[in-house]
Amino acid sequence: MTENEIQLKAIAALTALRGGVGADYVSELLGEVIPTQFLVPDTQDPTEVSQAVLDQLSEPLSALFNGLVLAFQTVADAYDQTEPDSPTEADSPTEAVLQTLALTIAREES
Repeated sequence: MTENEIQLKAIAALTALRGGVGADYVSELLGEVIPTQFLVPDTQDPTEVSQAVLDQLSEPLSALFNGLVLAFQTVADAYDQTEPDSPTEADSPTEAVLQTLALTIAREES
């Protein structure tokens, strides 16, 4: 699967969640980008085996993460454009939402 295809899966998963599709379907959709089989070296060294698996996982996970970030940036830019009075990016509505989210998570950790 190419990086673009994986990014499209990430965007499709977010769209599905916003559309009310069940979490099982979204998990299945995202699971399609994760390899189910790995080529590992013929060795008894667990470090080499784990490195081989990590190498094969890193590319699809990176593409998935990049797709989620791209989707967020696109939505955030569109959201910020709905507030024409924001003088700087630092005062953007998206930043305020993220700060509120961070505070909420921090409170839950305490």
